[in-house]
Parts: sequence; structure tokens; C-alpha cells
Amino acid sequence: MYEPAPSSDVAAPSRVHTRRVVDRYRDYAELATHETEGVDYRRLRRVPQRTTAAHIAIHGGMFEPPTSQLADHAAATGEWAYYAFEAIKPGGNEDMHITSVRFDEPQGSELAASVERIVAWHGTIEPGVRTFVGGRDTVLADRIAHELRSAGFAVATHVPRHLAGTNPRNIANRNRRGRGVQLEITEGQRRRFFAGANLERSTIESPENRTAEFYAYTAAVNRALHAV
Repeated sequence: MYEPAPSSDVAAPSRVHTRRVVDRYRDYAELATHETEGVDYRRLRRVPQRTTAAHIAIHGGMFEPPTSQLADHAAATGEWAYYAFEAIKPGGNEDMHITSVRFDEPQGSELAASVERIVAWHGTIEPGVRTFVGGRDTVLADRIAHELRSAGFAVATHVPRHLAGTNPRNIANRNRRGRGVQLEITEGQRRRFFAGANLERSTIESPENRTAEFYAYTAAVNRALHAV
């Protein structure tokens, strides 16, 4: 079991968003009209043959770092599908936030509809060093919460409504079964995944900066996914 460091070891926030965001764009089509793919954002997708599950990060890149790296590693090691929408501007990445119930980017939507199970990775501004596990797939959610706690990670016992992820239109729930899991990970927890508690782009995009906690966390989530 991984033994987390005391919470006092977490560095002060740097460039991670610290407030709830009001969407600037109604949908992907409007976003794509105003933002440039490859400059402002990028779409990443990997689909192994005969995969039945996907790890996704629709607010990846520098908006909710390092959710795309977590989803990517979990998908690769578990041989699941992977999708990420990454905001990669030097600043102002909150402009490209599209809430989960309205996220309709075609590649991500198509992948979601093709699999049985989804784990959607998000970052939350809630305080502390913990994870909120939500979504309509309560069997998988409970299993993930159990595996995370068994590995030494703090999991919230109550999930606020705005983090619950239970709306059927949430992309986490738009799979074949109509139910998925949404992980909302606090900044305090996310900072522990990288050396120096650093969530700058140059740090999170280099695997050598990942801590043992990064690997322990993704392994716990995958154990749950393999068990259901």
C-alpha cells in the first residue's frame, strides 16, 4: 500500500484554476470556430481492438492537470481505450471548458457510445487531498472507492451534487450501458502525483516527474475496472 506524504508537503497552487467556470462556448462546434486545433487545443484518442472500457479526460491538458496523463496511463496499462480533449494555451484555458453534460466533441462522443464502461477523470477545486467518486455506475464507483482507500488514498464519503456525475447526458454516462464513473480529484491530491507538487505543463508531460503515488492511484482504479 502506498503511504501518502503529509498534506503539509503539498506546494502552494501555481497556475491551476481555482474557481468554478462558466462555459464560454455552448458546444464543440462553437469552440472550434473560435479556437485553433493544434495551437489552442488538441484531441487525443486511442482505441485498442475489442476494448470494452475507456478512460477519458475531457478537461485535460492545462485546464484540469494532469487528468489526461492519468487517463492515458490507466488506459495504456489496462489495455482500455483512451480519449482526451486537452487545452494547451499558455493561459486562458478555462475558455475551452465545456461541461460534461454538453460535451459533444465527435471523436469523444463516438468513443463513449462504443464502450460498456467509462471512467471520466476530472479535477475539482474542492479543498483537501481526496477524491470524489460519482457517476451512475454505482457498482464500479463503489469498487473504485474501495480500491483507492485500500491503497491509502482518501475518498470523500459524500459527493456534492455538482460533482455527482449522475446526469444521463454526462459523457461519462453516454456509453452502451447508460452509466459510468466520474472521478473528481482535488488539486491537493493531483499535486502529489508529480515531483515538487508541480503541475506545470513541462512537468506533467514528462513521465520521469511522476511520483509513486501517480502509479499507485491509476493501478487502484484499474484493479476496480478489471474486477467488475
